[in-house]
Amino acid sequence: MREPLREAPIAVSPNEVTYNRDAWVVVDLTAIAHNTRALRRWIAPAKLCVVVKADGYGHGASPVAMAALDAGADMLAVALVDEGITLRDAGIDAPILVLSEPPIASLDDVVGYGLTPTLYRREAIDAAARAAQRAATVLDVHIKVDTGMHRVGAAPEDLVELVRHVAESPYLSPAGLFTHFAVADEPDRGFTDHQSDLFDELVAQVRRAGLPTGIVHAANSAATMRKLAVHDLVRCGIALYGLAPSPAVGDPLGLRPALSLRARVSFAKPVAAGEGLSYGLRYRLDTESVVATVPLGYADGVRRILGRRGGQVLIGGRRFPIAGTITMDQLLIDCGPDARVSVGDEVVLLGAQGDEEIPVQEWADLLDTITYEIVCGLSPRLPRFHQGRERS
Repeated sequence: MREPLREAPIAVSPNEVTYNRDAWVVVDLTAIAHNTRALRRWIAPAKLCVVVKADGYGHGASPVAMAALDAGADMLAVALVDEGITLRDAGIDAPILVLSEPPIASLDDVVGYGLTPTLYRREAIDAAARAAQRAATVLDVHIKVDTGMHRVGAAPEDLVELVRHVAESPYLSPAGLFTHFAVADEPDRGFTDHQSDLFDELVAQVRRAGLPTGIVHAANSAATMRKLAVHDLVRCGIALYGLAPSPAVGDPLGLRPALSLRARVSFAKPVAAGEGLSYGLRYRLDTESVVATVPLGYADGVRRILGRRGGQVLIGGRRFPIAGTITMDQLLIDCGPDARVSVGDEVVLLGAQGDEEIPVQEWADLLDTITYEIVCGLSPRLPRFHQGRERS
């Protein structure tokens, strides 16, 4: 049985919590659970691996992992050994796949914490076997093959011999074989079909050689939502958090965004027409306006240029423009003449307030980037509040 979450605070509402910042992230764990169940139904009978690297894409890895596991996820994936150790220290005992080959010096920790490494070099395979031998255990490993993204992975022509090398070791078990798609979030491009066909042929070659493949997996969130290359298991990151991999893929599952970014007005005052605001004084008021200060900035992951690209916030369920350059710790809002905005009013930068909403995709479009970068870029100095955790 998993231990209770050791991370605090977990709040019913940030309004009920005393903390040292008037800016915070709220993560709705009921949305994580909903998305997990939706993904499981979508890909059944395949298994679901949820990706919680980068502190759960900025959502908080341990609370998100527990909510997803309680809702039926089968395993977890991380990028770094230390990320896996953090999950183990939180009391999580589910299988955890490290998605890239760990440094050889870290393999004793991989074995000691019961993590599953990805391997694709003979040198690393031998080092993993020695680490498992020192611990008198058999280590499950997954082998990654490069089918065209050219980031990491075994060369296709080396795959069979690498699998054989793992299978012949008394201290290693070939528990999985996988690849990663480069353009699955771009449905109009045919390269995903090429990668998928190559991967299928490589899997067949391994099996014709009489070697085990373990769990076969290729689909990321984009391929999963398009039902491409589902195999035995899919690896879903951005979809778990309720965000589409790209506008072109869309959301056929009815996912729920889990994250919102909120703050409180820290200062408000009337400023005369013609005055410039913030660094550079490039934003000038056409009329007298109430200008509100919000205590977060680019050190929190709100990109400096967002105001100049048309970024807005919600106050009282209405949209107002970010005024001028965003500074390291603060930003300004042009609330208009005679606005009734006071210190302590809630400001929503991402998420819903009343009938209005600022989705993560809106920021991504304004900043010419992807939703992944937006949520992963929210700084650790923002407190995270996790609401509505469900237990199965």
